[in-house]
Amino acid sequence: MRFGKSVLAGAVLAVMMIGGSVCQAAPGDPWIMKPVEKLGRGIANVAFGPLELLMKGWDVTQEQGGIAGVTYGPLKGVCYVIAREVVGVVDIVTFPFPLPDCPDDPAGFGAGYGPIMRPAYVVDIKHNAFNFVYDENSIVSQSY
Repeated sequence: MRFGKSVLAGAVLAVMMIGGSVCQAAPGDPWIMKPVEKLGRGIANVAFGPLELLMKGWDVTQEQGGIAGVTYGPLKGVCYVIAREVVGVVDIVTFPFPLPDCPDDPAGFGAGYGPIMRPAYVVDIKHNAFNFVYDENSIVSQSY
């Protein structure tokens, strides 16, 4: 009997959390897609966060040269790995709720389901070292 009450309480809590996110959704947006996108971003950041170690070394090498890329790059990468993992866990835990100062539009303000950290993912179109994710001859990478 106690087990049934705790299952019922958990179901009610889940419905309340999802219902709260539905009420917070922006008009015109699909009510479920923003929280799901936030959950997917959190899972990707936790899973691929260690790639920051390589990506920051690459970024520092491109901006400041090889010596800085070998010395300062890994140190910057370790800091970003920790930050990316924490942000991923926060996104996973809070996916049903919009967070303050996380608008969907980078120039916007207010609460939203946007990324806490920019770029939103470890590897994006601008940080594509060695054509790791996007081929440089693809339509996506030629559009900017």
